[in-house]
Amino acid sequence: MRARNYFVGAAFALLAVGIGHSAVAEDIKIGEINSYSLLPSFTEPYRKGWQLAVEEINAAGGINGKKLVVISKDDGGKPADAQTAANELVSSEGVAMLTGTFLSNIGLAVSDFANQKKVFFLAAEPLTDAITWSKGNKYTFRLRPSNYMQAAMLVEAASKLPAKRWATIAPNYEYGQSAVAVFKKLMSEKRPDIQWVDEQWPPQGKIDAGPVVQAVAQANPEAILNVTFGPDLVKLVREGNTRGLFRGREVVSFLTGEPEYLDPLKDETPEGWIVTGYPWYSIKTPEHDAFLKAYQGKYNDYPRLGSIVGYQTIKAAAAIIAKAGSTDTDKMIAAAEGISMPSPFGEITFRKIDHQSTLGAFVGKTAQKDGKGVMVDASYKKGADYLPSDAEVEKLRPKD
Repeated sequence: MRARNYFVGAAFALLAVGIGHSAVAEDIKIGEINSYSLLPSFTEPYRKGWQLAVEEINAAGGINGKKLVVISKDDGGKPADAQTAANELVSSEGVAMLTGTFLSNIGLAVSDFANQKKVFFLAAEPLTDAITWSKGNKYTFRLRPSNYMQAAMLVEAASKLPAKRWATIAPNYEYGQSAVAVFKKLMSEKRPDIQWVDEQWPPQGKIDAGPVVQAVAQANPEAILNVTFGPDLVKLVREGNTRGLFRGREVVSFLTGEPEYLDPLKDETPEGWIVTGYPWYSIKTPEHDAFLKAYQGKYNDYPRLGSIVGYQTIKAAAAIIAKAGSTDTDKMIAAAEGISMPSPFGEITFRKIDHQSTLGAFVGKTAQKDGKGVMVDASYKKGADYLPSDAEVEKLRPKD
């Protein structure tokens, strides 16, 4: 009798294990890759954002009744490591899609992997235009407004400045090169009278600000385009303030109004720069109010732009899978092309023609308040209003 009870018990135990494995198999797994160890000022809020999204999605019943699980890996800021992580997520973890990445060169590396392996990739942050145009592919979609979109927003204001002599400062890798190229193109089209008198290309994350500031000052521009961010931006601003580089000169700057980059400047924040960013403290819409309440309730902290990007990336991934009704790659692609969904910035759409979302950005000016950097006179620019026509995109994007 004891032997019989033992085997019956063992059978039930095996059945329970089988049920457990079956339940796990029913989870929908998404792979997420980012430069957490390299750029924590952006990626830590980004992680909080996507974790909040996962929590909300599962609390609401998951995706078509299945639990969402995100498996995250750190690429260390290296394209080769990002491709290794992507391969592990797909081959070992069995994820339905890949998401994430920050640096543009890493986004392109994962996009290339996705194209070769026929895996859906939702790029969160990389801004290079190549990811949806010259090196675009059927498997890659992008959430954030691209360099072209943000340049077009900034040019709208910059072209009204009287300055004719311009210099540029940008990190010497894919993102910086792409941002400068498209800003110069769009600006020169609106203002053919402009002269580009100097370009400075410091290595990303390793700027030697003194010589950069000195070289720009010697060129004597009337205005400066800045594309540096993170610790490089802090060093540039500090050295520029010390040497008076910005005094009497207009500055137009990608990303500087984002809290993760503005906050570290504190009372060194230069005033009057025209910037893209995220003035979370002055956005008064129902969609953003709901996000802000949920984020502050969970983390007892204010959001950064990374928080928005992480949150919306996973919300978008879930919406695509839900619409597809499947984790089959081709079905997800078909579902994603033209899909519309809510976001903390209002409704967005992923365009069919180039897989670029219409998420927009805020444009305003830098200022100081109570010894801190803030963004003032900010207005939201809808992404759809700053994208080229379909005919132009067809020239820029290879046929799938």
